[in-house]
Amino acid sequence: MKKITLLLCMGALALTLAGCGKDKDESSGGSGSAESSTEESSNTEESSEESSSPAADESGAESVPEEGGSDAAQGWSEEMEGLKAAVIEAVGQDGYWPDMAMDAEMAETYYGLKADMYEDYLAERPMISNNVDELVIVRAKEDKVDEVEAALNAYREANVSDTMQYPQNLGKIQASQVEKSGQYVIFVQLGGYAIDSESEEEVIRLCQEANQKAVEAIQNKLGE
Repeated sequence: MKKITLLLCMGALALTLAGCGKDKDESSGGSGSAESSTEESSNTEESSEESSSPAADESGAESVPEEGGSDAAQGWSEEMEGLKAAVIEAVGQDGYWPDMAMDAEMAETYYGLKADMYEDYLAERPMISNNVDELVIVRAKEDKVDEVEAALNAYREANVSDTMQYPQNLGKIQASQVEKSGQYVIFVQLGGYAIDSESEEEVIRLCQEANQKAVEAIQNKLGE
């Protein structure tokens, strides 16, 4: 009797151990499935991030907006760069102080040049506010030339009438000029070195010379 009871107990124990082993295998299999699901989710997210990254062309390079004179942040057009280079050559590097490109919004704010008035432009002035050297070249639309000229003349006249200007700039402002050459309208207020002159009359003379050189350099370049 004791022997039979012992055998029954051993049989029950064996069944219990077998059941535990099966549960462990199923639990292990479930964990592996969860890990697989996590990896697939991660790969899907990475794929989604790649597709939503900054626009790139088929070659893999990021697309860059075309350069143009209507957007100073991207650089002036080849024509405007050539005209500016001719001005610097004419007046000398020490006679050209503008070092800040003015974008289309600034060109409208300062000079009244609206985007629908021109085909291309260049506008530069110094970053230092107490310097007033400026170069503005506008290739106006054919039916907007007079309007561009009027806007630049209005800007010049407002500066000449401004009695709050720094004293050393008064002669330079008075010497500034607006010139029209075909479809192009030019505003020049250059001659940085002239402020070292002893008299206002000398400042005006030197700046007028610098401005005339700049205008002639532009006209010669346009006539090539």
